Amino acid sequence: MKVVTGHAAQEAHKFPSWTLFLAVCSVGIGGTFQYGYNVSIINAPTQHIHKFLNETWASRYHMELNPNLLTFLWSVIASIFSLGGLCGALIGGSMAIQLGRKGALLMNNVIAILAAILMGISFPTGLFELLIVGRFLIGINSGVGLCVQPLYLGEVAPKHLRGGMAMGSSIFLTGGILTGQIIGLREILGAEAYWPLLLSSSCVPAFAQLLFLPWFPESPRYLLIDRGDELSCAKALKRFHGSSQYQREMEDIQRECFALDGEKPKKPWQLFADRAVRWQLVTVVVMTMGQQLSGINAIYFYATYVFEQAGISAEKIPYVTLGTGACECLTALTCGLLIDRVGRRYLILGGYLLMTLWSIVLTFSLTYQELYSWVPYVSMMSIFAFILSFGLGPGGITNTLTAEIFVQSSRPAACMIGGTVSWISFFTIGMLFPFIVGFKSSAHFWARKHPSLKSTSPKVPRSRKDR
Repeated sequence: MKVVTGHAAQEAHKFPSWTLFLAVCSVGIGGTFQYGYNVSIINAPTQHIHKFLNETWASRYHMELNPNLLTFLWSVIASIFSLGGLCGALIGGSMAIQLGRKGALLMNNVIAILAAILMGISFPTGLFELLIVGRFLIGINSGVGLCVQPLYLGEVAPKHLRGGMAMGSSIFLTGGILTGQIIGLREILGAEAYWPLLLSSSCVPAFAQLLFLPWFPESPRYLLIDRGDELSCAKALKRFHGSSQYQREMEDIQRECFALDGEKPKKPWQLFADRAVRWQLVTVVVMTMGQQLSGINAIYFYATYVFEQAGISAEKIPYVTLGTGACECLTALTCGLLIDRVGRRYLILGGYLLMTLWSIVLTFSLTYQELYSWVPYVSMMSIFAFILSFGLGPGGITNTLTAEIFVQSSRPAACMIGGTVSWISFFTIGMLFPFIVGFKSSAHFWARKHPSLKSTSPKVPRSRKDR
């Protein structure tokens, strides 16, 4: 009896099939990978796009572009991505219901390819408006991907691996950020001559998903519960879980189907009115807002300044920042291994507690940056530790909760609500941060009146947008 139990425990941690693993990769490469990739690649060509805007304006209107108008145009190019993401989150749930999870992801790639074309031809045509439209469309693509990919992964995963597989969304997101940082290096596509190619390179993941995803089945839960196609559901489960293991998952889906008793997918406003899911909805909204407002953007904002104070030359800082992307990938992978063993609650609480600790350490180290030669290195350590703590808890687990705590009829609407809250929080941070920078400028004024305090007022570096 003990031998059977040990064998069962061993089987419980095995990945059911290569088909399931490859399906996860195919879904991720055109889903949250796109979001992370397009968040990070916009930073490298910032100065080149500024030059393009100046030259285009001078050629078109025979006058120099006002610096304030230049700042406004660049802000539009950067922030229109989050507005597109909000639109994508609003339509992602409906696409997942009408087209299926797999169909919505495939159709989403058409938007990404169109966006890549518009951004790529903006420079040769001299139309910066195409750059704005392209960033808006790629934002829509990212919003849909963030909404639909967790649905697919949560529904195809076997019960004993559901948490780890749901972490695939965060793993591909952080992988996209790191890949964008690498591709954006001067030696690859970060040079001035290649920035249109850099922005249009987002079509590569889209083509990859269009090539590989059609070979894999639709979500079995969608096929049985939403479409009532039991035969296709059984075929999909056999491919994902093997012909000898699929029956257990089939029974689990059938139990959920009987419990729903033919209930149709709910709309977001119906979910707000349903008392039965009130606390699940509150959990998703609070966790999503906490993830965006946790301070991760501020950490990235000050990273360049801290690295400069630590004595790293400006030419080498882009390579050092690759370490931040590597930290996120490392913690996403680690969280995927721990989530089903340690539990969601402990990882989330532990992550936020560690983030609080490292925020306090970073605040003190930035304040006394120039008093001792070793303090800048404490700041560097705090940045990496903060990112590790974020990825180990809130950064990874928040995206998995929606698929786990809602039933099939409520899941798409819950993903739409969670995605909407996430993108609104993202946009709010982008709007409020300039005021924080303005407050920082007042510190410079105070430092000029009190020279002894001047060293404690850090200069304001260029910001990096984050999820």
